[in-house]
Amino acid sequence: MSHANLRKALFAAALVAGLGTVPFAQVHAQDSAAAMSKGDNQTVAGKADDTWITTKVKSEFAANKSVKATDISVSTTEGVVTLTGTVATAKEKSHAEAIAKKIKGVKSVDASGLTVSAAAK
Repeated sequence: MSHANLRKALFAAALVAGLGTVPFAQVHAQDSAAAMSKGDNQTVAGKADDTWITTKVKSEFAANKSVKATDISVSTTEGVVTLTGTVATAKEKSHAEAIAKKIKGVKSVDASGLTVSAAAK
């Protein structure tokens, strides 16, 4: 086999090997995208929605005189609002829950971390 023919054969083999991996790369990319959409990670839009919900709940607390917003922490994950902190009365706790539940996009409210202060009991 001449030098030119060897070079052509190597080039052809490299070309076939390179092009042969393209379908596998496409399948891998599709599988990765499917796995990401099924995973536990939220989408950027979902995270933005949760941030908006948290901000809206906090602003509603701040605007409401019956809830002391500075003593309540708010976090949201996939539309579930979690309230933690201390409130003065059981009535304030239930009022905080009711305010959070009224916000658009809220699926549920977990106020189990919201405790009534010992002084009010």
